[in-house]
Amino acid sequence: MQIPFHSSERSSLGVEWELQLIDPQSRELTAGATEILADITPDGLDEHPKAKHELLQSTIEIITGVCTTVGEAKADLAGTLAEVVAAAERRGLGVMCAGSHPFTRWDSQQISPKERYAQLVERMQWLARRLQIFGVHVHVGVQSPEKAIPIVNALSQYLPHFLALSASSPFWAGCDTGLASSRTKVFEGMPTGGLPHQLADWAEFEEYMETLIRAGAIESVREVWWDVRPHPDFGTVELRVCDGLPTLDEIGAVAALAQCLVEQFDTQLDRGYTLPAPTEWVLRENKWRAVRYGLDAEIVVDEQGTVAPVRQEIAHLVEELMPVARRLGCEAELADVTRVLAVGASYQRQRAVAAAADGDLLPVVDSLLAEMRDGLPAASPARP
Repeated sequence: MQIPFHSSERSSLGVEWELQLIDPQSRELTAGATEILADITPDGLDEHPKAKHELLQSTIEIITGVCTTVGEAKADLAGTLAEVVAAAERRGLGVMCAGSHPFTRWDSQQISPKERYAQLVERMQWLARRLQIFGVHVHVGVQSPEKAIPIVNALSQYLPHFLALSASSPFWAGCDTGLASSRTKVFEGMPTGGLPHQLADWAEFEEYMETLIRAGAIESVREVWWDVRPHPDFGTVELRVCDGLPTLDEIGAVAALAQCLVEQFDTQLDRGYTLPAPTEWVLRENKWRAVRYGLDAEIVVDEQGTVAPVRQEIAHLVEELMPVARRLGCEAELADVTRVLAVGASYQRQRAVAAAADGDLLPVVDSLLAEMRDGLPAASPARP
């Protein structure tokens, strides 16, 4: 089975952002996507070019076009976000983002009226119905399928870094899960979700996809929901591990980190280097540690079991990638990674708000609505 890879401009960028629709009185997730999308879709079009349905009626996904820089991608998202927010406000709704809603129950939600979602729920049942989770996906363009698989393998080493930075789902159905990212464990319930398989090259990827399709495990490559995967239609490597992020500042930070890493790997391949393919047990262990402890995780940094704080590893990575960021024009956005380290990831900020309110989660929703409007706070709620 041949899978055409539609080559992209090197290190081009695309971002997908899944937004939550909120009733400002109850602070619950609430349906409204169909009406909002109908409101903002230009006349003569069947759907908005940059705002889409997701599985739940309480979710709208906004997407960029093909961008050159992180700043361009942020501006693209901001324009569509403004349309969605204005249409939501006309209906008395708010807009926010986090990997999970702090207390809305998944079984209270309406499924979007699209055939593909009905088919997904029919096939996956409870696994699909409970997908009341929200993420950010970053696509980075690569020019050939021969580069895509080595870059996916190498990028998987940094999944705990991205997950720790973006973790924003400490609460599930009103309970503190004790995890930084409960979204990750919910999504791992899907048969093709989770860590990518370590494949040798594009031919092995094609063979694996053909086997899955022949076995009836999937109908198309799009149903392989790995944490990082090649996207043949777009000609990209797609990073899918990140929780939903409350602010454009944080989206810019993770997008810059992704773009710089892919560009560095691309350059190393051009120079004849063999990119690292991390050991599976290390990937699995490090992902779990990021899920559980977020920025306080200590991750395994070699096959002998040496550990180091992920916070320290992220800081070193930013320093290492800064020359790449200067070439790509995303130096300011990459520097925002250190702002997140200073103020705390969203899961930490949410817990601080809840603690200050004696466990009340309504103020957590209010804080997420405020961050969507105002951006990354200057200081953590726990830090005066």
